[in-house]
Amino acid sequence: MPLDPEIAAYLELQKTQPPRAGMTLAQTRGRMVESARQYGGEELEVARVEDFALSNGVAVRDYGAVVGPMLVYFHGGRFISGGLESHDRLCRRLCLAARRRVVAVDYRLAPEHRSPAALDDALAAVDWALKESGRVAVAGDSAGANLAAVVAAARRTEIECQVLIYPMIDATRSLASHVEFGDGWGPSSLDMKRGWDEYVPPGVEPCDPRVSPLFANDLEGIPPALVLSAEYDCLRDEGELYAHRLGQAGNRVELKRCLGTIHGFITLSGVSHLAREAIEYVGAYLDMRR
Repeated sequence: MPLDPEIAAYLELQKTQPPRAGMTLAQTRGRMVESARQYGGEELEVARVEDFALSNGVAVRDYGAVVGPMLVYFHGGRFISGGLESHDRLCRRLCLAARRRVVAVDYRLAPEHRSPAALDDALAAVDWALKESGRVAVAGDSAGANLAAVVAAARRTEIECQVLIYPMIDATRSLASHVEFGDGWGPSSLDMKRGWDEYVPPGVEPCDPRVSPLFANDLEGIPPALVLSAEYDCLRDEGELYAHRLGQAGNRVELKRCLGTIHGFITLSGVSHLAREAIEYVGAYLDMRR
């Protein structure tokens, strides 16, 4: 399918911005927050929004009713950017669409905190959530989907289901879509390399499943999964391959390729009907498991 006209218009606007490769870390982080405010749509009202820290110091933002099923959400940003503000509008929409309490996790970022710091924070947040609610799902986009996948495997008997939105799960960047989208069309394969280089410490193999869950061998009994890929995305093939591997291991999995879209489109609700439709799709998937 051709690139969606709304996505194409967004990409034209991005040509006025400095290339990601030339940005400092501070500029990268600031741009992600500003982009969310500019393109993420209105700040929808939810029943309750509360910021607090868990006992280990991890900051979270809690949306919706304090009872009932919970969704623990991990933001994207290539492990080096993103946070509670960059994904606030998305989490509000998910809270309403899924009719679940959503807890967004402000995990530690690289390079100040390299692997496994982010994963340790993700596991701590999910363990807290499991004590709060007997029904916990996990979700994330890009790097956040990496954390959701690893957490779902680590807590496979306790997690209800997982939603992986264009997951960043292969540090080798060896599949065909990384060649096809080596540059352009939103974040490129080289942009992803920067994230991996900052996240993975020396001495850790890129195929380590705690870093690259695509290479996990033990996939039996993984919680049901919804995997969304984007057609024009260097991460497309790894997400789809992971979905197929989950299915081959006997797990319930649904794979949806979002045609005409690019990496990061789920946060573009203000300018893309495909983003809004994808959020509603994810919400319906989670709502069915209430």
